[in-house]
Amino acid sequence: MNTRAARGVLLAALLFLVVHVGAVSLAPTFDAAGYQTVEDPQDPTNSGLYIGAILVATALMLAAFKYDLDWVVRLVIVASSGALSWYVFSVFLPGTAALVAAGLVSAALLAYPEWYVIDTAGALMGAGAAGLFGISFGLLPAIALLSVLAVYDAISVYGTEHMLDLADGVLDLNIPVVLVIPLEWSYSLLAEGSTEGATEGTDEADREVFFIGLGDAVMPAVMAASAAFWSPAPAFGLPVVPAMGLPSLLSIVGTFLGLGVLLRMVLKGNPHAGLPLLNGGAIGGYLLGSLAAGVPLAEALGVAAYL
Repeated sequence: MNTRAARGVLLAALLFLVVHVGAVSLAPTFDAAGYQTVEDPQDPTNSGLYIGAILVATALMLAAFKYDLDWVVRLVIVASSGALSWYVFSVFLPGTAALVAAGLVSAALLAYPEWYVIDTAGALMGAGAAGLFGISFGLLPAIALLSVLAVYDAISVYGTEHMLDLADGVLDLNIPVVLVIPLEWSYSLLAEGSTEGATEGTDEADREVFFIGLGDAVMPAVMAASAAFWSPAPAFGLPVVPAMGLPSLLSIVGTFLGLGVLLRMVLKGNPHAGLPLLNGGAIGGYLLGSLAAGVPLAEALGVAAYL
C-alpha cells in the first residue's frame, strides 16, 4: 500500500472510529434523556418497519433524481444533519447553544460543502443515529436489522444495481450521505467536482478520492451501541465509553476487520457492497465477545425469551 492509499485508509478508519465510539458513549445519555424512538426495543418487528422505511426513502430519492428534484433531497438531508447534530450537541450544551451549533452544521453544508465539512457532519450524524438506534433496537432486533440490510445491500449493488444509481445521484449533491475520503490532503471536492477523479483509473495510483456510504459506518455501529446498552456482559467502565464491554468492543473489532477487506477492494477501483462485510464483522465480533464474556448464545442472540 502506497502513502496516498494509506492516508485514505487511516482517514476512513478514523471516521468509523468516531462514529462507533460516539454511538457507544452517547447511548446511555440518550436513554437518560428519553430519546428512545420505539415503545418496545425488544420487538423484532421494529426491524421490519425500519427496513420498510429505508425502501420507501430509497424509492423517493430515486424518483426525485429522475424528475430533477435533487434540491429537495439536498434540503431534506441537510435538515436531517442539523436534527441529528442537535441530538449530539444536546448532550454537551444547553438548549439554545445546542440549537445554534446544529444550525451551524446545516449552514456549513449549504454554504461550503467541502469534503472535511461533509465528513464532520457525517460523523456527527452517524454517531447520533447509531446511538439512537442502539437504545431503540434490542439485541435480536439489531441482529435482524443488520442481517437483512447486509443481504439487501448485496442485492442492490450486485443484482438490481439501483444502489449504484442512488450513489450517482447523491454524489453531485455534496451532502453527508457519503463519507468523502481523499487520497491527498490538497484535494478539493468543490474545485474538482464530486465525481471527477473518483472513477479515473482502476487503482489507488491514479485516483484522487473514494467514497463510502454513511450507512456503512452507521449500521455496524448500531450493533456496537446495542451491545453496550443491552448486553448483560459487564462493562469495562472506561472513561469515554463507560458502557462498553467485551461484546461491544469485539463488535467494533469485527467491523474494522470487515472495513479492512472492503477498503482493499474499493481501492482497486470497483464499487462494492459494504454491509455484508461490515455488518457480518460486527455481528460475528459481538457474538464472540458475548461468548467470551460468559453470555449464553441464546441470550446473546436475544432469543432466550422465546425458548
